Amino acid sequence: MVDPWGTQNINNEDEERLIKEFGLQPIDDVMWMSVKEHNSYFRRRITFAHRDFDLIIKAMERNAPWAVMSGIKPSGSFHLGTFTTASEIVELQNMGGRSYYCIADIESWEDNGISYADAYNTAIDNLADILALGLNPNRAYVWRQSKERIVKNVPFKVARKITNAWMRDMYGDKEFGLYLAALIQVGDILLPQIKDEPMPTVVPVGLDQAPHLRLTRDLTEIYYKKFFKPSSTYHRLLPGLDGSEKMSKRNPNSYFSFDEELESIKYKVSKAFTGGRGSAEEQRRLGGETEKCMIYRILMYGFEKDDKVLTDLYQDCRGGKILCGPCKKRAIETIITYIKNHRERKQDTLPIAREILSRKHKR
Repeated sequence: MVDPWGTQNINNEDEERLIKEFGLQPIDDVMWMSVKEHNSYFRRRITFAHRDFDLIIKAMERNAPWAVMSGIKPSGSFHLGTFTTASEIVELQNMGGRSYYCIADIESWEDNGISYADAYNTAIDNLADILALGLNPNRAYVWRQSKERIVKNVPFKVARKITNAWMRDMYGDKEFGLYLAALIQVGDILLPQIKDEPMPTVVPVGLDQAPHLRLTRDLTEIYYKKFFKPSSTYHRLLPGLDGSEKMSKRNPNSYFSFDEELESIKYKVSKAFTGGRGSAEEQRRLGGETEKCMIYRILMYGFEKDDKVLTDLYQDCRGGKILCGPCKKRAIETIITYIKNHRERKQDTLPIAREILSRKHKR
């Protein structure tokens, strides 16, 4: 069973099983060709599966409205994990989607015990980060779950036929507050269509969030028959920098946050798990195992924007032309430059984030 609130990562064997279990489709060549020019996550095959993304493609071809919906749980600083989904939202908005971005403060209370007041301050910081990544606030609707009446009303409508057995089958045996948070997320996912108009809506997630999409699709079919059932894309989650199964706040060396001291980021990247061989001679002879290397994966997930640089790095590693030491040194320079530039942009976006969320706060 997939646990959206759990700490276990999903391996390759789980991927194959869950794709079948949830009825997902792999990214085929036709879809790949139509979006790869504008979306690095599809182009680099980080996004590997989808459900009904063809509805989004058809809407783009007809110049019809479509939406991309996602959000963040304001439980801490912006980090490598949140960077992935946030970057996807920006790229999908740039492809023409209307953006809808949720601050999941109800979920952060239920899952992490974070008060709405504390979540509000964190949310300003998190929102400034995604604005710094390039989200256009003029083409985005941002809300806090605790203040948005639409999403808080949805659970009352859709819960009439939901039983405890249904929720246990979907999520396992959880505190009732998490079940309620899941129903709030149904409201989040359907908000673009409730607030504005029925339109295809894509939600980019990792496979660990697939139960939320399945629940929303089931309830849309029952209660919102005129709406499009939400589409979704699925990206591979980054394991821990240090080779651990999953990034976790319990293991500080498994990730870095965007507001961390630069020396700390440099240290963590310098100690990151690689696909290097046992010796320099062996690596020159056999080449590195690039697929296992966290340095390569971090760069691929967005810190390196140039596809050719990534291709050359992959070939040099596999061909034994570069060793891990020089590769890490080069990667540290790229990552630190990216972080510095991001922080400069964020200084300009913090007032915008504060204004957006204070406006919603007064609602």
